[in-house]
Amino acid sequence: MNAGDELLDLLALRYSVGPKYLAPPGPSAEQWARAADLSLRAPDHGGLRPFRFVVVGDSQRVALAGLFASGAEQRGQTAEEVERARARAFNGPGLVALVARVRDDVPDVPPHEQWLCVGAALMNFMNALHLMGFGAKALSGASVSDPAVHAAFCGPGERLANWVIAGRPVRAAHPKAGAEASAVISGWRMDQG
Repeated sequence: MNAGDELLDLLALRYSVGPKYLAPPGPSAEQWARAADLSLRAPDHGGLRPFRFVVVGDSQRVALAGLFASGAEQRGQTAEEVERARARAFNGPGLVALVARVRDDVPDVPPHEQWLCVGAALMNFMNALHLMGFGAKALSGASVSDPAVHAAFCGPGERLANWVIAGRPVRAAHPKAGAEASAVISGWRMDQG
């Protein structure tokens, strides 16, 4: 078996790992940076680099929890739901925000191509974490569109796409049902329309 086959076998073991199955430590600053370096290998028509990652340090989780709770209160959620929202800021030993800047003023690179780049960057980022021995999961929810959270992470023209949590997996990851390649690949036929 060559090195490429071994790498494919390792990547075939990557599945999302939820927060309750992630233990400390999370990635170090150097490991986050290495994952971000791999994200830059995503297809990027026009070199727009429509994404960036923002690491939320341990000392910043309390402030983020306040933003999450405040947003839940403003959405009229119950006290119990507000506390659940607050707790989400502490999900995973490591936490990163993925911020997208998808422009509509680049005729040669329409927004859908830029979103493909953002998604490919996210996958490269998560694959890098996996190859470093971390479990990870991309999460969204109400917080990504909350105005105060948005203002805390995004500049003009940017949008909070999702969160990435990462840590050491405490159990083996497993595939979701229906994760066979035959469900997503086929040969083209002219009559398929």
